[in-house]
Amino acid sequence: MLGVILAGGLARRMGGGDKALRPLAGVTLLDRVITRAAPQVAALCLNANGDPSRFARWSLPVVPDDVPGTPGPLAGILAALEWAAMARPEIKLVASFPCDAPFLPRDLVSRLAAVRPDRGIAVAASGGRTHPVVALWPVALRGDLRRALVEEDIRKVGRWMARHPTATVEFGCDPVDPFLNGNTPEDLAEAERLLTRHPELA
Repeated sequence: MLGVILAGGLARRMGGGDKALRPLAGVTLLDRVITRAAPQVAALCLNANGDPSRFARWSLPVVPDDVPGTPGPLAGILAALEWAAMARPEIKLVASFPCDAPFLPRDLVSRLAAVRPDRGIAVAASGGRTHPVVALWPVALRGDLRRALVEEDIRKVGRWMARHPTATVEFGCDPVDPFLNGNTPEDLAEAERLLTRHPELA
């Protein structure tokens, strides 16, 4: 199974720049996500745009979007599916992880894989809310996803996901929502407070 860390967004609510490189208690968000994601998959890549050399120290394949117009996370998922098909043809599933979620469950992929419908998608949820960019995707869906993005201009992850068999896995929120993300400086400050109160989350 391939994992992709989605870091191709514009981070507007964070003031721009690379959200993945923002520190949380002295450790970058990217490092925190890698620590949780890497043990769960056979290989890991990074979806990011622009000069890939800024990520050189992580020694991960950097897979950029190739759909114009900044279409959002679906383009990053497509990039990973197509990279897997080309570079790692033995891999049939891709797990996607947002770059700004430092508390991702350490059993995320195994729990998604346990419920994934035949040829379908499995997606995470918490607190009664679905997290469409935290999911398990069949590489075989890459053709349909490219058509949806390029020919139909579909941008919402949930809208495209609804075309395919999908199972949802609910994760608990004690002591923290595992999908809390750092969209804003205030979110990062809250995550740092949570780390102080719950050092086991580090």
